Amino acid sequence: MILILQKIAYSKTDSDLIAKQKGTYKERGTKRKEEEKKKKKGKDAKGAPTVPAAGAVSAKPGATVVPPRPNLFNQPPPVHGAGGMGVPEQPPNQILFLTNLPDETSEMMLSMLFTQFPGFKEVRLVPGRHDIAFVEFENEMQSAAAKDALQGFKITPTHAMKIAFAKK
Repeated sequence: MILILQKIAYSKTDSDLIAKQKGTYKERGTKRKEEEKKKKKGKDAKGAPTVPAAGAVSAKPGATVVPPRPNLFNQPPPVHGAGGMGVPEQPPNQILFLTNLPDETSEMMLSMLFTQFPGFKEVRLVPGRHDIAFVEFENEMQSAAAKDALQGFKITPTHAMKIAFAKK
């Protein structure tokens, strides 16, 4: 039995995307770039005063003004597909739908891959279709764990497995 341990690391700061949505985005740079900007600002303050361009929005000194972006979380669910066939994201299910499988994929190969996850029940290949399969687990949480861990797993160098929840 193969046991996979995953380490979860939490971020200390928001990602750029989240910061932009919250309105707290500040452009990140290296310390050297920040020091150069401070030096330039110090020289500008001694020289001629700067006048904002027409239509510019005034902000705190040193803050970058970012126009509001559309809320990306209200977008329709992503479409993952094999070739031209798109598979919309389904609600969690105990059965996983595998696509983009190579011709030589067997039930034994997939069973060996998924038995490392608790709650694994069985693998079902679709007769007449070599590129898709179904994998069943005891419950939705166990199937979700397997889905997250094996999403994009390369069975061959050219075939990265795509996993979605099966339709109920």
